[in-house]
Formats: sequence, C-alpha cells, structure tokens
Amino acid sequence: MERKGEKSRIHPVGNMKDANITVYRMSPGCDLGDVEVGKTYIGRVQGFANFGTFVQLNERVKGLVHKSNVRTHHREKDSILVRVLNIRSNGNIDLEEVTIPVYTVEMVERKSTAVRLSELAGKVGKTVRIEGEIAQIKQTSGPTIFTIVDESGTENAAAFVEAGVRAYPEAECGDLVRIVGEVMMRQNQLQIEVEDLTILAGEDAETVRERIEKAIDLRSEPPEVPLLIDSPVLEKLRPRMREVAKIIRKAVFTSQPIILRHHADADGICAGVAVELAVISLMREAGADFDADYFLFKRAPSKAPFYEIEDIIRDLDFATKDNVRYGQKMPLVILMDNGSTEEDLPSMKLAQVYGIPMVVIDHHHPDAIVDQYLVGHVNPYHVGGDFGITAGMLGTEVARLISPGVEATIRHLPAVAGVGDRSEAPERAKYLALVRETYTEQDCKDIALALDYLQFWLRFNDGREIVKDVLNLAGDFERHRRLVAHQVEGANLAIQDQLSACMPHVRHETLPNGAELFLIDVEIHAHKFTFPPPGKTSGEVHDRLCQQYSGSPVVTIGFGPDFAVLRSRGVMMNIPQMVRELREEIPGGGISGGGHLVVGSIKFVEGMRDEVLRGLIAKISLVRTGLPA
Repeated sequence: MERKGEKSRIHPVGNMKDANITVYRMSPGCDLGDVEVGKTYIGRVQGFANFGTFVQLNERVKGLVHKSNVRTHHREKDSILVRVLNIRSNGNIDLEEVTIPVYTVEMVERKSTAVRLSELAGKVGKTVRIEGEIAQIKQTSGPTIFTIVDESGTENAAAFVEAGVRAYPEAECGDLVRIVGEVMMRQNQLQIEVEDLTILAGEDAETVRERIEKAIDLRSEPPEVPLLIDSPVLEKLRPRMREVAKIIRKAVFTSQPIILRHHADADGICAGVAVELAVISLMREAGADFDADYFLFKRAPSKAPFYEIEDIIRDLDFATKDNVRYGQKMPLVILMDNGSTEEDLPSMKLAQVYGIPMVVIDHHHPDAIVDQYLVGHVNPYHVGGDFGITAGMLGTEVARLISPGVEATIRHLPAVAGVGDRSEAPERAKYLALVRETYTEQDCKDIALALDYLQFWLRFNDGREIVKDVLNLAGDFERHRRLVAHQVEGANLAIQDQLSACMPHVRHETLPNGAELFLIDVEIHAHKFTFPPPGKTSGEVHDRLCQQYSGSPVVTIGFGPDFAVLRSRGVMMNIPQMVRELREEIPGGGISGGGHLVVGSIKFVEGMRDEVLRGLIAKISLVRTGLPA
C-alpha cells in the first residue's frame, strides 16, 4: 500500500550501493495492509518450492520470491532482503531478492488507530494502538496480563507466547510502552490482545509520562462537595482532607495497591469502611478488574491505637510478595484512628525503608515528629479541634471526596462512630440529627456495640461482608436488624458477667484535687481472653461509676501486670505528656503509651508496676478538675 503523496518506485534489479537506502523491518503487529509496493524489507526464509522461495516479513505476512528473482543461495531461517514487486488481489505478495551492502533500517509499526483507554469500549473487534505505563504484570497459567494506565483510565492487555510463559520479559512495571492489539471482551471485561509491545525510551517516553502525569493529577483533584454538617473545625480541615483524598484517588488511578489500617473499635471500623467503600467505588469507575478490590485493596484492623511493628511486618510481607509475584507497586498505606503519635514512629521508619508512602486520618493528640514520614495528615488538633471529632466523622467526609456517590450509603457512619467513641463534641449531635429518621441514637449505640463485639471475635480479620451487614451497607435491612440484636444481646450478657466479677473489687480514694479515683486490677478480677477485653472492661466500670458519682470528677484506672488503662470525666489530664514525664522520672520503668488527652493507656515492665501507678496517681492529683456546665 502506498502512503499518501508518495509514488511507488521500482529500482533496477542488481547490486545497489546507495548508503542512504532505507530497508524496512515489519513489527510483529503488522499485517498485509502495512506492506507497500516498491519498498525493501528484511525478511526470513521460510521454505522452498520448485518455483521459488517463501519469505516471511513477520509472523503474519509472507510472500514469494520467484526463482527468476533469487540472487543468492539460502537456507531456511536465513535473513534476506526483498523488494515488493506486486500485491495481488488475493493477498499474495510477489517479491524479488535484492543485495544492498550499506543501508539504514526503519521499523514499520502497525497502521492502527491511536486511542485512549477510556475509548476502548467503542473499539471492540478493532485493532488499536495505545500508549501508557505498565502498572502491574501478572503471569497466569495462560497469557501474561499487563495492567496499563494512561491519562484516561486503566485496562488489561494480554500477551501470549506459550501457556504460563512470560511474554515480553524485558518489559517491567513502570515502563512506558506502546501496544498494538485487538480490543476484545473477556469475561465481560475489556481486554487488548497484544500483537506488539514496544518499550518507549528517551523523548518518546518522557512525552508520554508527562502527558499521563498531568492528566492523572487533574483527574485526581477531588470534586467540590459540601460537608454533611456545619462544623467550623471540619471546615478548617477541608484543605487537608482534600489533599489526602487526592493522594488516595491518584493511587486508584495509577493501580497502586492500598493498605488501610484502622483501630479495631467502632470508630476505627466506621472510618475504615467509609474509605473502603469509596475506594472500591472509584476503582470500578476507573475500569479496574472485577476482583481488584481484593488484590489492590486491603483493610486490616489494628489491635492497638497505633501502627505496631507487628502490623507493618504483616503488611510488608504481603506487599513484597505481591511485588515479586504479581509485579505490583509498593502500596499506599492509610492509617485511620491511629498514626499521629510517637508510638507509630518505628513502623513508619520501617515503611520508609521500602519507599512506602503513608497518610493518616486520626483524632489522637498528634506529635509533630511523625509528619516527616507522612505525605498527608488529617487531624482536628491541627486546626484547634480535639478528639471529639472522631476518626469515623473524618473518614466519612474524606470518603465523600474520594467518591461522592457513596454518600447515601455511609452518611450514618459518623453518628455510629460518635456514640461509639463517646464523643461530646457538638458534631456528634449534628451527625445524629442528620440520620435520626432512619437511625435513632439508641440504634447507633447498638450498632457500635455490635461492631466492638464482632471485632473482638474477628481478631485480626476485617470481616468485610459481615461488617457490612452490621452497618446495614449490604441492602438487607432485616438481616442487619437481627444481626445487630444478636450481637448486642451477646455483648451485654458478657459485659454484665464481667462487671459482676469486677465491681466488688474496685478500690476508691478521693484525690487532693477533688477527683474520685477508682482502681481495678483487671488481670486478677476479670475474666481473661473473652469480651469485654481489659480496655473495654475499664470503660464499662468507669461509665457505671460516673453514674454513681454524677456530680464529681471521676478517674478510673484498670490495670494489669504491665499495663494501665485510663478513663476520666472532668479531670483535665494530658496522658501523652504524663507518659513522657514518667518515662524520664522512673528509670527502668520501660514506660510507653499515650492515646487521647483524657483517655489512654500506659505500658511498663511488670516489676515497676507499683511505682508507675504511684507516679501516675500523683500526677493526676495535681491536674485541674471541673465538670462541664
């Protein structure tokens, strides 16, 4: 086929010595329509017949050199230069052998339509050309699957050489490539059947990279959506929430895996599930695989309200295995209802070794030192708020920025989180009012208790589907209602049994500042390895004592051999500061811990328990007290 404006010119047969002569090599994706009469190509001898020599120009195109036009002796698979004399109506190609001592080689690419990935739905059955970045390489028992990202979306390209054998082994995750292939539907999903894959380099690669990065950066900008409620603190946090939402959206658009870690209580679960639903929704909008929400997204609860070494080691184990086995990028880690304190530093430093980016959405009192390890940090303390703005409230607002379409499904989660975390902030009442026609305050309390009870038995598992039922996200209201009732009944029976054992052993004293102090050894006066655990047990004891001493400031300390859990009302403590001071004042105490200002926990070595408790009580005795009017 002649190019427009170019005449076909037949050179004399013979020994051509023009050093400026161009010889063409056909790429694997080319077919008959890419062959032009008069041009010289590099071919390979396929076989012989009485009337001539068969020559392959590539795996899909071959022609015949008549015996009268053969110039030299060849064997099968020899390289040969041939000029196209004629292309017959039946597709047969007439060739002649030529000899050229000096020439330049130019690659012939498939004449195909250049398209964006978002346009593939309208190109089924057609051969197209795409340019993008390899985001993942997965070797199946059949073809090699390349996940390609361009400025418009994400799709898969399947290349096959032999069952289970890696196609284009030179291509790596992160390479910029040009792919030619036919658009097909496989299992109701679009897929490009690769005919040719070329790794771009130099200026070509840089041009494509800049184009993709610029477009994805623009796509990642969160939509403008108003807050669910009127809140000065949340309004001040909007820029930080938008920043984190953009980072998460960009991870989705570039097929970067996401690991979401959250504290294993009702507040943390609500925060994590809200973002989980938003991310999965955006993945599906972006054209990810039907099971991408399982291999590109993982939500995992953390027992402690910080990112423990145990957590990061588990996450690194999964991430590095997926990186080697599936060619996945290292993940973005999202920490929710944890991540703001010095206790998170060891895990953050380890994540930094592997170049893992991390964002935090939390309401624990923050330590500025953690920010050097984060690419985004949402915390109400940064704008004058406090822990009353719970992680579930923050997570729901961020989720709406990630994918606004999930709002109707998750708008009750902040109310559940607020009552579950005993928030006294004005935002709690506003979120409750937002959903009161569907969920009463008691409904929200029951859901929160059901979540705590369920998560205790789930241990480290996320319980994705059953948690959806507890939160009424699966669309089966009757099952939701019955499940919550069952969980609440079990939780309340367990709590009552635990309190019956605990309350007779509570010790009481009145501190010099007027606070009523209560201590309970939950190691020897509470059931072990069952619900409620020590922290929850201490909280339940505290709630009953607050009712009994309704007009007084109350502090409850539940302790064991090497830990203490603090709950307070009307006592203006700063637990993280107390922990730092005790660490300096009691050498050999092995003291660590933290949490919110007035709710938290402390760890220490067992042999120093009495000294640590005495030091802690002495500090509580000095702080200001006062109940809200």
